Amino acid sequence: MPILKSDFTATLPFKNGHFNTMYRPLFMKNTCAYHRKRITTWDNDFIDLDCSFVGSKTLVLLIHGLEGSAASNYMVATVNLLNANQIDTVCFNLRSCSGEDNLRLETYHSGKTEDVDFVVKHLLKNYNHENLIIVGFSLGGNLTLKYLGEYQEKLSSKIKGGIAVSVPIDMGTAELEMDKLKNKIYVELFFKTMKNKILEKAYKFPAFNLNKEKLFKATKFKHLEELYTIPVFGFKSPEDYWQKASAKPYIPKIDRPTLLINAKDDSFLSPACFPRKEALQSNHFYLEMPNYGGHCGFISSFKPKENQWLENRILKFIENKIRI
Repeated sequence: MPILKSDFTATLPFKNGHFNTMYRPLFMKNTCAYHRKRITTWDNDFIDLDCSFVGSKTLVLLIHGLEGSAASNYMVATVNLLNANQIDTVCFNLRSCSGEDNLRLETYHSGKTEDVDFVVKHLLKNYNHENLIIVGFSLGGNLTLKYLGEYQEKLSSKIKGGIAVSVPIDMGTAELEMDKLKNKIYVELFFKTMKNKILEKAYKFPAFNLNKEKLFKATKFKHLEELYTIPVFGFKSPEDYWQKASAKPYIPKIDRPTLLINAKDDSFLSPACFPRKEALQSNHFYLEMPNYGGHCGFISSFKPKENQWLENRILKFIENKIRI
């Protein structure tokens, strides 16, 4: 599809990508009265779904980013706007992210679409919605795009499309961006919870031979992948993981309306995370690249009523392109 021209605008200081990235989690406060549904997985684990229903025929499944949850501001804000427009929502808390550690050594990773498929099938089987749309943020956006392409031949006709926001679709080059000094503070914030979770897993599963000294010294995502993701999920190397988990190769297979919104000033993203060629060659995949917005930010100003561009953009795409 043609690359979409974005109408997102920002005032100072929101034209600074780092300011926009940090403002939402630090200063945007939203709440939602979720109803939690715990489902048992095929591998004797559990996944927590946070539901907010308003009696709609359309259901949006939202997937958060790295170390996020249903309580992340971008999730709550989107749920509230969709509910206000008579659309039901379910927030998928990835394993270990719901406030309670999951039961298995394995948690989640950027390409673990079998969990997405399990949740989607559960929703289709147990609820009577006519339309299901998947919306993912950052890592959750990678899962969304990869799932829609990877499972394209198996998808129910009730799955009408998807939207992905601030997505590192090419993990190898995106991790090189994250290694740069400009992203040091973000990596440190992620590592605070990620290292603690890995330590807890090592305590619960003594057979998992964790090198704790290397864990304490880890400064790059690659280090954590070598210590946890690669051995636990059976990848050959970080490079093997990046190749198999990245959504970018699956984008050409997407066969229903899908939007990717990646801001040009998102410090997490490499040039390879802006799939212009894929968008131009697809009949279903749309790409929007605002000049500003940071990573999962898209805040326009200090005025609260002007700070729903992202949520409204998601709603507009659902109404105009997916056409529920």
